[in-house]
Amino acid sequence: MEWLAAVERLRRERRAGVLVTLTSVRGHSPRGAGAKMVVAADATWGSIGGGNLEATAVDRARAMLTESRGIPEQFELSLNDKAPVEHGQQCCGGEVQVLLEPLAVVPSVAIFGVGHVGLELARILARHDVELHLVDSRADQLGRDRLDVLDDAVAGVHVHHAPVPELVLGQVPRGTHVLIMTHDHAEDAALCDGALRCAHLGSVGLIGSSAKWSRFRKTLAAEGHSESDLARIQTPIGLQEVTGKEPAVIAVSVAADLVRTFESETARVPHAARVSDAAQVSDAAQVSDSDRVRR
Repeated sequence: MEWLAAVERLRRERRAGVLVTLTSVRGHSPRGAGAKMVVAADATWGSIGGGNLEATAVDRARAMLTESRGIPEQFELSLNDKAPVEHGQQCCGGEVQVLLEPLAVVPSVAIFGVGHVGLELARILARHDVELHLVDSRADQLGRDRLDVLDDAVAGVHVHHAPVPELVLGQVPRGTHVLIMTHDHAEDAALCDGALRCAHLGSVGLIGSSAKWSRFRKTLAAEGHSESDLARIQTPIGLQEVTGKEPAVIAVSVAADLVRTFESETARVPHAARVSDAAQVSDAAQVSDSDRVRR
């Protein structure tokens, strides 16, 4: 089904869209109830019958995208010569109801370092509708014996064994939230440097103490990063009022902070802007996942 392939494509490309469905038909109509199409800012897939009906539905769907309306909407349209038209007459004689359902951009998170905290965080995020990238330089951390806890994942899980994990930063989608929490401070530092050189990423979080960040700041500044660059890195990560140090507690704290970030992005960024950004994914370098925890 073309519309289903289109939904999967938009999700894969992290582009917003609207699923359009004829929910009921009275009298004559070009298509029957259940006909579907998908509308994006710059393309459509499938058809609900063409003519004024389809053109009106496309206009209303794109208005939803432009105005960032995230709640499904329904409208009725009469297909006769007496009905007001926006795109020419359509005289089938029937009446239709059309449902418009927004298809939001799914958040993307990359966890670099699938150690104790990283795995706990992955278990939590895997139960959410996100694209989850798990990156580690150690193959044994990504084995089936450890990752079988993600078998019931709702998220799309992508596993990256990367001996040089910073190379994965160029592979993740635009807007990916990066969490740096590996087993090695040198690896963390290289990832911070790489992340600051990738303009397509979302937030960047580093697990660790103030002493660790103080050392990293000096190193990164010596590499040419400005104060505004360094301000992109959040450390420590998670909700600051949660002080427990157990891996599961840290993971819950970090996950809660991330969900708050997702909600904030959805509230302040219009769908049209997200579509514009996501349309550049194919041109942007892609990245891997990472872990983010306090040490």
